[in-house]
Amino acid sequence: MRIYLLIAATAGGVTWLVTPLIRHVAIEIGAVGEVRARDVHTIPTPRMGGLGMLIGFAVATVFASRLPFLSGLFNGNYQMWVILAGGIMISLLGMADDLWDLDWMLKLAGQLLISVFVAWGGLQIISLPLGGSLITASPSLSMAITAFLIVASINAVNFVDGLDGLAAGIVAIGGIAFAAYSYIIARSSPSYASLATLIDVMMVGICVGFLLHNWHPAKLFMGDSGSMLLGYLITCASIVMTGRLDPASIHASIYLPVFMPILLPVLVLFLPVLDMCLAIVRRLAKGQSPMHPDRMHLHHRMLKIGHSVRGAVLILWGWAALIAFGSLTILFFKAQHVAVGMAIAVVVLTIATMYPYLRHRIPEIQAENLTFESARKNAQHTVPKSQSAVGESRDSISSQAADSMTDSPANSRDSQVGEVQDPAADK
Repeated sequence: MRIYLLIAATAGGVTWLVTPLIRHVAIEIGAVGEVRARDVHTIPTPRMGGLGMLIGFAVATVFASRLPFLSGLFNGNYQMWVILAGGIMISLLGMADDLWDLDWMLKLAGQLLISVFVAWGGLQIISLPLGGSLITASPSLSMAITAFLIVASINAVNFVDGLDGLAAGIVAIGGIAFAAYSYIIARSSPSYASLATLIDVMMVGICVGFLLHNWHPAKLFMGDSGSMLLGYLITCASIVMTGRLDPASIHASIYLPVFMPILLPVLVLFLPVLDMCLAIVRRLAKGQSPMHPDRMHLHHRMLKIGHSVRGAVLILWGWAALIAFGSLTILFFKAQHVAVGMAIAVVVLTIATMYPYLRHRIPEIQAENLTFESARKNAQHTVPKSQSAVGESRDSISSQAADSMTDSPANSRDSQVGEVQDPAADK
C-alpha cells in the first residue's frame, strides 16, 4: 500500500508543479476559454490543464516501472505502455479541441480511432459472464465493447466538466473506490502488484494535484484534454482487471465478483452518465445535435435552485461518493446494513440538495397561503352584506309599489267623481 501511496504522491506532485507552467503556455498560445452563454465563469480562463495531468501521469508511470515491487507489470508486458500511448493521443486530441473547437463528429471519430488502437494493442475485455459461466468474446466483439466503453466514459466526464473542480473530484472519488476494490482483489494473488490499482492511484494523484489549481475560483481549466484523459483512464483500469480473467482456468462462481469492474465505471460515473443521457435525449427531442450546448446540465440546475459553485460541487461529490462506495460495500457487508446506511445518506444528501430551493420556496408558499386565506375571509364577509342589500332593495320595491297603487288612475277617477257630485248636491 505504501508503494501505491508513493506513486500517487508522485503523480500529484508533478501535476501540481507543472500546472502553473502549462497555464502560462496556454495563455501564450491562445488556449483561453472565452465566456460563452452556457458557461458559469465570468472571465476568460486558460484551458489545456489536461496537459499537466498527462505529464504527471507519464512521470509516475516511468517511476513505477523502476520499482522492484511493480517491475513485473512492465517486464515483457506492453499493456501499460499502450495505455500511456493512448492517453497521450487522447490528450492531444483534447488539446486540439481546446485550441480550435473541433467539430463534434470529428472529435468523436478521433475518440473511436484511439479506442480501437488501444483495444488492438491488447486492452480488451476477453471474457464475459453469461448463464453462470464465463464465455470468451470474439476479437471483433471484444474490440467493439472496449471501444464503446472508452468512448462513453470519455464523453460522460466531458459532459460533467462544467464547474470548477467538479470533474476532477468525481473521478478522484471513483478512482479511490476502484483502487480499494482492485487492491483487495489483488491481495488474493501471489503478488499484490496490480496494474488496475496502479492506474487508479496515478489517476487519483493527478486529480488531486490539479484540484489545487482548479478549485473555485479556478486559475486554469482542464479542458477537453483533461476530461477526456480522465474518462479514458478510469475505463482502462476497469478493463485491465476484467480482461485478465482466463475463462478456461477460472470458475465463474468463485471469481464472478471480479466482473464488478464492468459495472463499476458506470456506477462511479453515474452522475456524468446520467447527465450525458439526459442531455442527449433532451437535445434529440428538440431536433438538435446530441452535442449541442445548453444550460440544462445537472450542475446548471444546482446553481439555478440557489447553490453556490462550491456548494454545488461538494454536494455532487457527495452523491458520487454515495454511489461509488455504496456499490462496493455491498460486496463486503450485509445488504440490510448497506441499505440502511445508504438510505440515511440519501435523505441527508436530498435535504442538502434541496435546501436552497426550500429556503426560498417555503416563505413564498406561506405568503401565498396567507393571501388565499385573507381572500377567502373577505369573500365570506361579502356574501351576507350582499344578501342584506338584496332584502333592502326588495323592501324598497314593495313600498314603491304600494305608493304607486295609491296614486293609480282608479283612485284619481273616484276623486274626480266625488268632486263632481258635491256641487250637484249643493244645488
